[in-house]
Amino acid sequence: MQAITVKNIPDDIHKQLKDIAKLNHRSLNNEIIYCLEKYLKVSKIDSASILRKAQITRSKIKHHFSDSEIQDAKNEGRE
Repeated sequence: MQAITVKNIPDDIHKQLKDIAKLNHRSLNNEIIYCLEKYLKVSKIDSASILRKAQITRSKIKHHFSDSEIQDAKNEGRE
């Protein structure tokens, strides 16, 4: 595995990383690797699975809102 050195990390970011690492029972190094992996790994979107979940969720809703009801709810409280 390769090693890198990161310089000039702002104090607030360094503290935040240390705090999160402690909460997750990880070393600072492992927390940084976790953050990088989470940010850099791109997972493919399974649109069929998302659509199925949306359809299941919609089927559980007893009331179907009309377009005008949705628009009224969006505009409620706006000036």
